[in-house]
Amino acid sequence: MEQHTFSRKKLSPWLIVGLILLGLWWISDRGDRAKYDKKAEPRVVAARGDLAEDEKNTIAVFQEISPSVVYITSIEVRRSLFSLNVYEIPQGTGSGFVWDREGRVVTNYHVVGDANRVEVTLGDNSVYKGILVGAAPDRDIAVLQISAPADELKPIPLGDSESLQVGQKVFAIGNPFGLDHTITSGIVSALDREITAITGRTIQGVIQTDAAINPGNSGGPLLDSSGRLIGVNTAIYSPSGASAGIGFAVPVDVVNRVVPEIIRHGKVIRPGIGVSLASDRIAQRLEINGLLVIGVQPGSSADKAGIRETRQVRGKIILGDIILAVNGVPVKSYDDLRDELERYQIGEKVTLIIQRDEEHIEIGLRLEEVE
Repeated sequence: MEQHTFSRKKLSPWLIVGLILLGLWWISDRGDRAKYDKKAEPRVVAARGDLAEDEKNTIAVFQEISPSVVYITSIEVRRSLFSLNVYEIPQGTGSGFVWDREGRVVTNYHVVGDANRVEVTLGDNSVYKGILVGAAPDRDIAVLQISAPADELKPIPLGDSESLQVGQKVFAIGNPFGLDHTITSGIVSALDREITAITGRTIQGVIQTDAAINPGNSGGPLLDSSGRLIGVNTAIYSPSGASAGIGFAVPVDVVNRVVPEIIRHGKVIRPGIGVSLASDRIAQRLEINGLLVIGVQPGSSADKAGIRETRQVRGKIILGDIILAVNGVPVKSYDDLRDELERYQIGEKVTLIIQRDEEHIEIGLRLEEVE
C-alpha cells in the first residue's frame, strides 16, 4: 500500500501581516457601521411652554436695571525704578450705579479711595473719567461725577430698607471679575448686621444676603423683586475671597441720607453736641458703663447745656459727666453715640441721660454741626 506524506510549509511573514490587517479592517468596518448613520437628522425640539412668572420677573428686573449699573476701574500712577517714567496700571475694579441725570455715580469708598484716576464704563460701553465728589468712608460710600449726556444716564429707582423682611427675594447686579453685567439672586438672610468699614468704624444696620457677591460686585446695587435699590453691596465673608453665600450691603436708607450731603458739601456733616470722650479702654479701666466726657468745646451745645468735663483740681482728677443714653436709647461706645445722633438732623433737640457723681439727670440740647 502506497503511503502519502504531507510536508508542513511555513507561512510567509507578509501573508501573516496581511491577515492581521484584514482582521483589523473587518473589525473597524463593523464598528464604523455601528457608530455612524448617514440618515441621522436633528431631533424634534420639545415644546417648552411659557416661562414661569418668577423667571419673567428676574429677566424684567435685569433688563430694566442693568443700564443703570456701571463698571468702575481704579487706576494707580507709578514711576519706573529704572527709567523714572510714569505709567498707569489698573489697581482694582468694582461696580456702581447712576444716581441722577446730572452724572453722579455712587459706589463703595474702598473701590476708589486710593485711586489716582477712575474710569466709569456705562452700559453702552462708553467710558468717562470719574471725578471724586466726596465720600463717607465710615459708611463705605463714595460719589463720582462723570460728564455723560443726561439722555445716556438712567438713574436707579430707590426703595427703602426699613420695611425689609428676612426671607424676601433680592437681586445683585454688577461686574464680578471684570465680566459684563451679571445678575445673581437670593434672599435677605438677616437684618441689622454689623461690619467694619475701611476706617475701622462699625457700620450698623447692614443687610445680609446669600445672593452671590464676588470681587467686582462691590459698589453695585442690591435690589428687591421690584427692581428698587435697597442696598449697596459692600463686602463678603469668605476666607477664599470668593462668594460663600454671606454678603453684606449698606442699607439704602443710609445711602439716601448720606449721598445728598456728599453732593452738597463733599462730605457728611455730622450732628453732634461738642464733647470729647474718653476711649473705650479708659472707660473699661475705670469700670465706667457709659461715655466719659473728658472735654467740652467752649460755646458748643454741651457747654450751653452745662455738661461737665473731666478736670484736674489740686492734682486730683475729677471725673466729668458720663453719657448713658440718648432719647432713652443706651449708648456704651462712641459708635453707639454717633449712630444714634445720626438718626437726627442738625438743629433737632435730643435728651441725654447722664450720670453726675451718683445722680442720674436728664439734659436737653440741640444738635450742631461737628467735624
